[in-house]
Order: sequence, then structure tokens, then C-alpha cells
Amino acid sequence: MSGIKAKVRKTSYWIKHDLLIFDNVILIIAFIFCLIWTWGSISSMSRNWNLAQELMNRQREKALLELEVDTLELENEYYLSAEYQELAARKYQGKMLPGETMVYLPANSDEAKRKHNNSTSASTIATEEMSNFSQWMAFLFGIKL
Repeated sequence: MSGIKAKVRKTSYWIKHDLLIFDNVILIIAFIFCLIWTWGSISSMSRNWNLAQELMNRQREKALLELEVDTLELENEYYLSAEYQELAARKYQGKMLPGETMVYLPANSDEAKRKHNNSTSASTIATEEMSNFSQWMAFLFGIKL
């Protein structure tokens, strides 16, 4: 038991007289302030980065909405044009210009639909499958393996 007391006394003496001297206390306080400053800087940078990402996302959304608004304005202008009104009158009301004759064609037969489907499947272009490595080589260096 006395051995433990002696070790405790030695340790407390070392802490009081060797560790907690003025120079070491100043160094410990400076180290703590450096850690606090570093932590604050890192948290500030991460917050700024998150805010910059959010700003970029909102700018993209704004640009997209502006494009949609422009598209809708152009669409409204088209609907107000004489060309669209003439096409709509022809399509929905069966109107025609003087001297024109309306011709109504029957719906396509099943044979005609099958013929059209067969011709498109024959015109497909054969593409070769490339491995992932080959795709990277082609992308980076323009080399096909």
C-alpha cells in the first residue's frame, strides 16, 4: 500500500513542479487555442462549401425554370399564330381552303403495320460490345482494343 502512495506522491509532485510550470501552461493553452481555431476554420470551410453547393443547385433550378418559361411563352406565341389556327381548324373542325378537296384514308391494315415493323428491324446497326477496359482506353486515348 505504501508503494502505491509513494507513486501517487511522485506523480503529483511531477505534475505540480515539472508539468504545470508557467512555460508548459502557456504552451498547453496555445495548443488548445490552435485546436479551437483549426476546428472553427474547418467547420467554416465545410459550411461555406455546403452553401456554395446549395447556391449552384438553386442557380441550376432557376436556369431550368427560365428555360421552361421561355418555352411556354414561345408555345403561347405559336398557339396565337395564324398558322396554328389554320392547322387546328383543319384538324378539329374539318375546315379547308377554297378549291381544296378533303380525302379521308382508311386506317392501316394489319399487313401494312407488319410490313413497316419488319423493315425497321432489318435496318438496325450492329454495335459491338466493348469491355470496360476497352471503353476507358477508347475514351482516354482513342484506341480501340
